[in-house]
Amino acid sequence: MTTHDLGESAGAAQRRARAIAAFRAENSRDPRTSLDEAGQPRPRELLDAERLARWVERLDPQASEALRLASWCQHLRRWEVARTEYEPGRIGYLKWRKALARFHADQAEKILSELGYEAELREAVRRIQMKQGLAAERDVQTMEDALCLAFLEHELADFSREHPEDKVIDIIAKTWGKMSERAHEQALRLPLGERELRLVQAALAGGRQASEPA
Repeated sequence: MTTHDLGESAGAAQRRARAIAAFRAENSRDPRTSLDEAGQPRPRELLDAERLARWVERLDPQASEALRLASWCQHLRRWEVARTEYEPGRIGYLKWRKALARFHADQAEKILSELGYEAELREAVRRIQMKQGLAAERDVQTMEDALCLAFLEHELADFSREHPEDKVIDIIAKTWGKMSERAHEQALRLPLGERELRLVQAALAGGRQASEPA
């Protein structure tokens, strides 16, 4: 590798670090909090982004620049687009999810543009955030896998206490249907609680899968 190549690599790493710092700063403004692994309250979207980024790195240690960046801005400033702004029911829910995806992508693109990222890279990040080419595009599927695994590892326990068991089992089955085989293998190794493990086993035994988002 030449000195020029080394300089480019260092420059790319520095620019990525600035982008991640900007994403972290935005998400740190989340007024909602969640408890981290040490039981400390943290801004919810910042904590979720940290967990998502860890799963992306775990699934793909050689992740592309676009995927690494997307892992930190997938749900950028999510709290600003409230579900209550859309009508109740499935139609309203789908409108909300679509609006969220566009919002996250637009906010991330502004930051990446300010940092001098080229249009091609910005578009690649947007495709991942919008889940374009799911199952066909490796980076998009890796993001979907990371999202599903983060949900199962960090959110399933609370979700299962807040909803009827039949709904939880259905959501797990839908989540499982969106995951790749390598993600299934990771999911089966998660240190789930006894109740959560039973619900996962019930979902898999039922064989119910769906492509729509959980």
